[in-house]
Amino acid sequence: MSISAIIGIVVIIAVAFYLISIYNKLVSLKNRFKNAFAQIDVQLQRRHDLIPNLVETAKAFMKHEQDTLEKVMQARSQAINAQQAAAQRPEEGERIKQLSQAEGMLSRALANFYAVSENYPDIKANQTMQQLMEELTSTENKVGFARQAYNDAVMTYHTYREQFPSNLIAGFFGFKETEMFEIESAEARQAVKVSFN
Repeated sequence: MSISAIIGIVVIIAVAFYLISIYNKLVSLKNRFKNAFAQIDVQLQRRHDLIPNLVETAKAFMKHEQDTLEKVMQARSQAINAQQAAAQRPEEGERIKQLSQAEGMLSRALANFYAVSENYPDIKANQTMQQLMEELTSTENKVGFARQAYNDAVMTYHTYREQFPSNLIAGFFGFKETEMFEIESAEARQAVKVSFN
């Protein structure tokens, strides 16, 4: 075997290993953002589990506000459906976009609920209601932190995926772009304010 043939074989092997390392890094980054989504999923499930208790507790005090309570439960139902769809395939950007929209609607419904509940002093004094609202506020904070970690992981994935020659490997093996998890309305971006004064 000649030296040029050996060099050719070494170059081919080096290129193959380089391409394999790019593929493996794409897989690693994709799994990282999927894991970050799983952390959001846990917190959203907790949020969704708290809402029925909140609504049931409020029903005793807000007899004339059934429409408000029903809107919260409808928004929760839509958010759960979107959450389950996104959890099955978090790499599909459209599912993340739908989840973001559904969670935005739920946040608006909850903000309306909180605003209406301000008119009922008995709600503010109720121990169970106070505890549920505190847990929900804490969960909202955890969702925010998990969403930030997810968006950071998606950004890292997108950056690597778009760089040359990673973009060639990503395109060939079907590593698609996904969506950031963002709440789309300005009202929903605002922190929920709970006051018991």
